[in-house]
Amino acid sequence: MFRILRYIFSILFLTLTLSQGTVKAESPISTMEMHDSVGIDSVEKKGNIISRLIKYFDSSNKKRLTTRPDFSVLGGPHYSSEKGFGLGLVVAGLYSTEPADSLLPASNISLVGDIATKKFYMVGIEGVHVFPTNSKRINYDLSFESFATYFWGIGYEAGNNDSNKAKYDLLKVDFTADMSWRIIKGLYLGPAVRFVHSNAKNVREERNWTGLDHASTSTALGARLQYDLRDNFTAPKRGLLLEVTQLFYPKFLGNSSDAFSSTEAGFSMYFPVWTNGTLAGRVHGLFTYGNTPWNMMAYIGGKNMRGYYEGRYRDKNEMDFTLELRQHVWRRSGIVVWGGVATVFPRFSEIQFKRLLPDCGFGYRWEFKKNSNVRIDIGFGKHSTGFMFGLNEAF
Repeated sequence: MFRILRYIFSILFLTLTLSQGTVKAESPISTMEMHDSVGIDSVEKKGNIISRLIKYFDSSNKKRLTTRPDFSVLGGPHYSSEKGFGLGLVVAGLYSTEPADSLLPASNISLVGDIATKKFYMVGIEGVHVFPTNSKRINYDLSFESFATYFWGIGYEAGNNDSNKAKYDLLKVDFTADMSWRIIKGLYLGPAVRFVHSNAKNVREERNWTGLDHASTSTALGARLQYDLRDNFTAPKRGLLLEVTQLFYPKFLGNSSDAFSSTEAGFSMYFPVWTNGTLAGRVHGLFTYGNTPWNMMAYIGGKNMRGYYEGRYRDKNEMDFTLELRQHVWRRSGIVVWGGVATVFPRFSEIQFKRLLPDCGFGYRWEFKKNSNVRIDIGFGKHSTGFMFGLNEAF
């Protein structure tokens, strides 16, 4: 497994390095260290650590884009229902493959580390790399995490029964990537890959698992279609996004289960409604076919319905709808309110109105970098509450 991780990191590093061109002689990390050291030396003469931090964050969203990522560091305590109290660190960078082109969307990369009280730790890297003239794009997301969590079983009825809640320890490696080429303005198409390894250890209640394998490895090949007219990737204020990802998990790729497949589709729209106000809406669904392993089933929670414990409701299919109002308030601060509904089901014929799960909440936004927000959300669902701390908007 760790050989696979090293191989994935090598591919990502090589891809990003080659796409920047040969003029990039310094690594992003060394460039960051050089710039930060110069800034700190100059500020140390003017004030204490508090004033240095204020000046650092005040300038973090004012730097011009270059071909080298402009990294900024953010860290601090947080709390979530799934992970408990924790300490997180984010190293976020923005850059452009063609800085002279003001219409080219900024590329972004984030390095994330986190540790929390519920036996949770995680490291990851994610980002979007946009080639000059916006002719190609690479999306990538790699994470390694381990934490104590809960399993209610498969299906709405299982998740709706509090007595089914049973603890287990999850070890998970998840890697997704796609590279797409522009066909016409806004329309992109290209290959996609995914690798997921999950291992449920120290299972407390076997009856919930109904004979399911605790460990599972899934490898997929497929394609991603994207129609993207957003003004930026991380905090869009106008435009629309249509995404369809089709993945196939054949047995010959080393999948531990029988062959299965998945289709994920999402449609988002963003409208300016008044001064500094944006109305964002999203319809999303994940549908699986064949002998889908438990860890690859669709679920509610996380970005999909923030008021629910991630993974409590899971089944072969999931659909959700969210409407969110985002309002800039003062300087770099903003607030959001949202409402939505979702459901899980084994087949379309079994969708029932009484099984719809409502979700609403509110949150605070702080502009960490230009068009890149620190996100704090409190969500409320059916007999459920969620608290989330993250980077960038939920959708």
